[in-house]
Amino acid sequence: MPVKRPKFFMRIDVVTLFPDMVDIPLSDSIVGRAREEGRLKLGFANPRDFSEDRRGTVDDKPYGGGTGMVMMAEPVYKALKRVKKKGSHVIVLTPKGKKLDQRTALELAAHKHLVLICGHYEGIDERINKFADLELSIGDYVLTGGEPAAVVIIDAVTRLLPGVLKKEDATVNETFAEGLLEAPHYTRPGVWRRMKVPEVLLSGNHKLISEWRLSAAKDLTVRRRPDLIKKVKLEEV
Repeated sequence: MPVKRPKFFMRIDVVTLFPDMVDIPLSDSIVGRAREEGRLKLGFANPRDFSEDRRGTVDDKPYGGGTGMVMMAEPVYKALKRVKKKGSHVIVLTPKGKKLDQRTALELAAHKHLVLICGHYEGIDERINKFADLELSIGDYVLTGGEPAAVVIIDAVTRLLPGVLKKEDATVNETFAEGLLEAPHYTRPGVWRRMKVPEVLLSGNHKLISEWRLSAAKDLTVRRRPDLIKKVKLEEV
């Protein structure tokens, strides 16, 4: 008897000149399994398929001069139009956008359909942003294109979808879930190269373990990411 596949919970379409840069990295591990199980449907639209000349031209020199080339608006717009539908949440990936964090990933996971537009070269004609719901960045640095950022975003969102992670509470007590870094983890052996696992984790006392993890998470966040502590306090005001 054939295995019944669940209906997918989300569809993500990526507008990109290089589909393999997104497709291949997301074909293995947890996201790959989510695709196989039908929980995530991943599609692609290539602006080059909508070029207006035989050469497949999708870029041109920037007005006002400058180095590099800029992706033309029309091929990107037509690719977007091909995959966009009612209720789609359109995102342009750009270092000028809002920085991705866990809260944003949770917000994106609530949508049924995402469209990610990947820039390349020196970026996309600014007028395309008029058709987007969000401009998003994965950090304060510049990549060769939006494709690596798309992989990061899709991974972060997919693992939050129902049924993707086999342990339902796996995303609850992890880094950034409560605005803190996650407490350290240990596994066997209890002593490794003369380094011991904290005794409390071997106690079997779940209350003490929970208290230790919260304290360790706070200490770690204060030492490594004090900006997160400040952010949490500001949000509580």
